[in-house]
Amino acid sequence: MVLPFQLVIRNLSKSYGGLPLWDGLDLTLVSGRAYCLMGASGIGKTTLFRILLGLEKPDEGTICYRPMPKGRLTAVFQEDRLCESFSPLENVSLVVGKAMGREEIARELSCLLPLESVARPVSTLSGGMRRRVAIARSLLAPSCGILMDEPFTGLDEETRRQVIGYVKRKIGGRLLVVATHQEEEVKELGGERILPFM
Repeated sequence: MVLPFQLVIRNLSKSYGGLPLWDGLDLTLVSGRAYCLMGASGIGKTTLFRILLGLEKPDEGTICYRPMPKGRLTAVFQEDRLCESFSPLENVSLVVGKAMGREEIARELSCLLPLESVARPVSTLSGGMRRRVAIARSLLAPSCGILMDEPFTGLDEETRRQVIGYVKRKIGGRLLVVATHQEEEVKELGGERILPFM
């Protein structure tokens, strides 16, 4: 159970080669809600996620939690970042540790994948199946919130709805931030549409 918290971003600035992505970004994100970052490619959505994950540093500004939650943020990147020779079950086991047994992980994965694929090497799966493994892994890992960078790209309409339904069931009281270009995804997630860089 994640206790309520706020992720507060104040006066955040970032530039590359002297060209600003954004200057003085202010956002307050509240756990238990879904937010959808909208905007054209190249305006800094992925960079913001990388900063929130500690993979990059901003030029200026602060990021703080009120109060500090237990756990960390997990992510679904635009690349799946799976262990190719491992099965979906093994990929999830890496992040959940002893919190879930193999049978429970297999049950969760079968909500998104054909059961026969759960024990196959990820390298043998289609792009859409790999995407679903990455999404399941982020949701099943212990965390206070999840950042998803265009997570439903490449999924057909029926599969996308199935996956979004799973995301909504599993998010609990955690923070969810999704970068997307699709208004339909905002509606299906029940997310708050925000345009932080406009």
